[in-house]
Formats: sequence, structure tokens, C-alpha cells
Amino acid sequence: MNNVFVYCETEGTKVAEVSQELLTKGRKLADTLGVQLHAVAAGEGITGKVEDQILPYGVDKLFIFDAPGLFPYTSAPHTDILVNLFKREQPQICLMGATVIGRDLGPRVSSSLTSGLTADCTQLEIGDYDDVKTGKHYDNLLYQIRPAFGGNIVATIVNPDHRPQMATVRSGVMQKQILDPAYKGEVVVEDVAKFVPEVDFVVKVIDRHVEAAKHNLKGASIVVSGGYGVGSKEGFDLLFTLARELHGEVGASRAAVDAGFVDHDRQIGQTGVTVHPKVYIACGISGQIQHIAGMKDSGIIISINTDPDAPINKIADYVIVGKVEDVLPKMIKYYKANSK
Repeated sequence: MNNVFVYCETEGTKVAEVSQELLTKGRKLADTLGVQLHAVAAGEGITGKVEDQILPYGVDKLFIFDAPGLFPYTSAPHTDILVNLFKREQPQICLMGATVIGRDLGPRVSSSLTSGLTADCTQLEIGDYDDVKTGKHYDNLLYQIRPAFGGNIVATIVNPDHRPQMATVRSGVMQKQILDPAYKGEVVVEDVAKFVPEVDFVVKVIDRHVEAAKHNLKGASIVVSGGYGVGSKEGFDLLFTLARELHGEVGASRAAVDAGFVDHDRQIGQTGVTVHPKVYIACGISGQIQHIAGMKDSGIIISINTDPDAPINKIADYVIVGKVEDVLPKMIKYYKANSK
């Protein structure tokens, strides 16, 4: 079993940000294991256009599959590409985004290879494992870490005997970082016909409709986030007002979204978006583990809560004990008076 692989999603000739985040993490895992980082990209007209978006993250070898019918994504050809490539290359780890494509492709590949798959991981590490049942010791397994049982525990999952060890990760969980803009990795343009039978192209996409995001929650430097403690949809108006004054974005916990206070696309946490703002203002958020997973890496965390013992206060840099409806108007008034 050899190298670490990352499946790179493409939209036309643009590589998905989540794939670049996983390339950064994959490089670190490969360094820990002393192996190479490999990547695979499949699409139409991508040769010569995706290399500069992938290799600088420390990719030692990039496998490109370029043919009509590989974009837009359909299940069968992409599944056969990965299954047949992995049978040949024998990777020990495969990472892909927990996106619409990743959630379709990952289970198909892992099922075909009987390898197992852990979805929506929040951490990936390398470590050893002792099986108490068999007495076997395993070196350098992939620790696939994610909240479980509704976020009540954090589970560390290992796959001792089957390869590749596969995991999906949501966009924003890992942070992307170019290793070297001039990194010299090998590029291999594969013959698609050797991997994909013609019958795989029986499904054709007739039309696609892509909508631009309504906000930039992931990229915001300041996030004002509300929980069930905000109390109502109207209560969120205060958060939007404060966010406008701070040139930030509004997020929410799952409880607030489930209560109908705000749209689902603003949900932060294990089942929503992961954010890394410079400042995170948590308003009426208790701080369940699945929400913490989506914002714990924020630069400064400010908690506004009536409960001084709320779990989120344990990770907050500043805690304001009080009602959201009392505290936010004072903050809004101050920033209106003092913002340039």
C-alpha cells in the first residue's frame, strides 16, 4: 500500500476549494507517513488548465482524465476511473470533499473496493492502533475523527485491514495553503478508454443550473451568529444590523435554523458550514459539539448568553452575560458612532 490520494473536483476548468484544502492536509499526512501525495482530476478540456491549481500544494503526481462526457459529473465514469486507478496504484489513503459529488462518488468507490468510508470528518491524523480483540498492533493508521450520536461524542474511526482508508471532509474544515508555487510534480494524462467502458456514458446531462452563493459566510472575517436563544426570526434582525455595521456575515446554529429563524444556508457546524473568521460573535448559542466543530478555529470568540455556564463560554475569549436583545442594540449604537 503506497501513497495518499486526493480526488480533485472540477467545475469546468476550476478546481474546487475543498479539494485544495484536502491537498494541504494530504501533503501533511504524506509527510508523516513518508510517502508521496498523488491527486486525480477528471473532466473535459482540463489538460493544461488545472495543473497550476493542484501541483503547488505539494502534489508529487497528478493523474488527469480528460475526455468528453466527464463533465458535467456523472456517477459511472468517475467511479470506474477511481476504482481502476486505485486497483493499479494501491493507495493507502483517499480523501475527497463531502460535497454533492463526494457523497455520491465516495460510497460507490469504497463499496467497489470493500474499503470502508468515514463521512464528514472534522480531523484527520496518523496514529497507531492496538486491536484488543485480536491482539494485533497496527502502525500509522488514518485516524478519521468526527462527531457522532448527534454530536454527543467525538468518534475516532480506524480501518485496520482494508485499503484505501477513505474519508470525506466538508469544505472549510481544513485550511488550504500553497506549499510551493513552483512545486515540480509529475503529470500523467491517462487514456480514459482504458479505464471507462463506453456504456458508462449512457447517462448524459442535458441541462445544468448553477446559482451563485447568496453570501460569503465562509470567507467573512467577522461572523455574527445566532442560536435558539435569539428567540425569533425578528430577533435575527439585530444580528443582521450588527453584521452590516461590522461588514460581516450572519450565521446560525442548527437549533435556530430548525426553528425557522433563518435560512439553512447560514447554518454553521457539523451539518452546515465551517468558518474561520477573525472574530466570531455567538449570540444565544449554547455551544453543542456539532456547532463548535464549525467555528472552533475562529481567531477571537465572543459569547453573548444569559447562561454563564453555557458550553460555548469554555472556548470563548470574551463572555458577555446578558440578553441578546439588550446587548446587541448597545453594540450597534457604539459601532454606528465609532465606525469610519
